[in-house]
Amino acid sequence: MAIALAEARAAVSHGDVPVGAVAVDGGLVLSRRHNERELRRDPTAHAEILALQDAARVLGTWRLETLTLVVSLEPCPMCAGALVAARVGRLVFGAVDPKAGACGSLYNLCADPRLNHELQVLPGVLSGESAELLASFFAQRRTR
Repeated sequence: MAIALAEARAAVSHGDVPVGAVAVDGGLVLSRRHNERELRRDPTAHAEILALQDAARVLGTWRLETLTLVVSLEPCPMCAGALVAARVGRLVFGAVDPKAGACGSLYNLCADPRLNHELQVLPGVLSGESAELLASFFAQRRTR
């Protein structure tokens, strides 16, 4: 999670919401990314999507069953859907997102038996630090 938080901090340098993601397989970091929506002007450039794309390239497959994705913020519906579609094995996240979280807060796409895949979810890892980073970012934006 420390790596995901470092990535989240990097997003601030180009005006993106501080969310970081790290793809890990067998103890090896395959990719580490942060939000780049503002930087790329791309609504799909969430940290999770970028990290999954990089990990799939490294592994040479879209099936990521052995992958753990570590994210500083609970994934949104788009990202949770990508986790399910990629057959990711495990998700670890920091802060919950009561407004857009799709892994237990608002929705629970990662554990919906109606879908073709379910993954393990470990919420709340370093949640205080993750939440503080986001709160600070949005507080600074409101004062501008």
